[in-house]
Amino acid sequence: MSELRESEAFKTLESHRADTGGLHLRDLFAEDPSRGTDLVAEACGLYFDYSKNRITRETIGLLTALARDRRMPERRDAMFRGEHINVSEDRAVLHVALRMPRSRSLVVDGVDVVREVHEVLDRMADFSEKVRSGEWKGQTGKPIRRIVNIGIGGSDLGPVMAYEALKDYSRRDLEFRFVSNVDGTDFYEATLDADPAETLFIVSSKTFTTLETMTNAHTARQWVLDGLGGDESAIAKHFVAVSTNAEGVAGFGIDTGNMFGFWEWVGGRYSMDSAIGLSTMLAIGPDRFAEMLDGFHAMDEHFLETNLETNLPVLHGLLTVWYRNFFEAETHAVFPYSEYLHRFPAYLQQLTMESNGKSVTLDGARVDYGTGAIFWGEPGTNGQHSFYQLVHQGTELIPADFIGFNHALNPLGNHQDLLVSNVFAQTEALAFGKTVEQLRAEGVDERLIPHKTFLGNRPTSTIMADRLTPKTLGSLVALYEHSVFTQGAIWNIDSFDQWGVELGKALAQAIIPELESEEPPPLDHDSSTTELIRRYREANGRK
Repeated sequence: MSELRESEAFKTLESHRADTGGLHLRDLFAEDPSRGTDLVAEACGLYFDYSKNRITRETIGLLTALARDRRMPERRDAMFRGEHINVSEDRAVLHVALRMPRSRSLVVDGVDVVREVHEVLDRMADFSEKVRSGEWKGQTGKPIRRIVNIGIGGSDLGPVMAYEALKDYSRRDLEFRFVSNVDGTDFYEATLDADPAETLFIVSSKTFTTLETMTNAHTARQWVLDGLGGDESAIAKHFVAVSTNAEGVAGFGIDTGNMFGFWEWVGGRYSMDSAIGLSTMLAIGPDRFAEMLDGFHAMDEHFLETNLETNLPVLHGLLTVWYRNFFEAETHAVFPYSEYLHRFPAYLQQLTMESNGKSVTLDGARVDYGTGAIFWGEPGTNGQHSFYQLVHQGTELIPADFIGFNHALNPLGNHQDLLVSNVFAQTEALAFGKTVEQLRAEGVDERLIPHKTFLGNRPTSTIMADRLTPKTLGSLVALYEHSVFTQGAIWNIDSFDQWGVELGKALAQAIIPELESEEPPPLDHDSSTTELIRRYREANGRK
């Protein structure tokens, strides 16, 4: 049995789960009238109501005791100090340094990383102002009107999510497109109606070798050359890079003066507030970008300094552990009631599942408990007309986060009242359901009662903010970042490596020449893969 399962804190929670497993949220609220005002926490402009979770007040005490037993606070402090808590890659984990104020200093391995961060931010701001003002011109002298970010993983999901989330603050005379998929359709659609003379590409790849990104980058390069008469000097006017590979960037034809770097201690899924966010800064401007960083930093400080019992990311992370390990819930839903946040669940999928989708501990031992819940979701109210059926009446327990705002960015009639009414109604319905007795009192046909009964007791948390601003977005993302950290610390896994993405990529590199070879290649695969390769080659006229 693992060290986690053997711990007294874990065993106590198992006993507590057995004792409280039969409690229903109807009874918990009836027995504790102040539950809805006490089981809440508030910080950084976010109001976190966790009262509709299947917990008692004692549960929170036992979960925070587990966090202390697992030395989560000590590991958190080590991260903020810049210690190498990414053990498999022997690296610091310092996305928190990306949003530290200019006045701060953090020396890691002999380097003041905060000073380096602000040097890059200053260069990003200078470049952004040149593009936004029209001072930056393309090869033919035209100002830039379309900006295309080429990246994948964290180099795409973060920028796409942030652009969509903050579109209300963006320059509408600038178009932004995002290319990530190596499927040529992605690039084709992003450039279909574009003018090369007015298009700027941001190539985002730390190593400048990522297969998908560089394939799309070279296609973009040829597209620009074809559209501008083949003049190689045009590349420097229509491409910039977010990378650390100066040699590769220069070889591509990009002026290294327009290369914006970041560091080994920034994981891709934690990089949207680094130079990877250049497209975000171009869209909303340096001042709004700084507001977003302020939101990140405020939540960082809250996570670092606030006691566990009222700490938003800690509470969220511990509740995720509660359902994953003591209810065996395999998924966790996120339902943002804002169309601007329609890409937020997809962003969280990488943040959570690439971080905590691990099956070995820091020292390489196989775990015997669940880690890494599957995160998924769509914006409300759309989901109410599709998968909410399963959430309400299906056989799976699906803890869910509902995210709402007091004020709309685009107020139209009573739209916002209708929208937010659904946030409150859905969490109420999930918690309390509808009983057989209620249905009979309403005169429902006895035959239909089994179909119309809602068992309730479905756990939800509600996150409310005043309105969606750059600062709010920063705080919201940081909340989930530190929730992921909290979970990983409990599970004693490395939340900051991602070896699981490597094997498929390596095998693809071996298969590419087998697909492209004009002569029949020797194939050393299983029978399924061999036949798939053979059929593909045949369909493309190769032997």
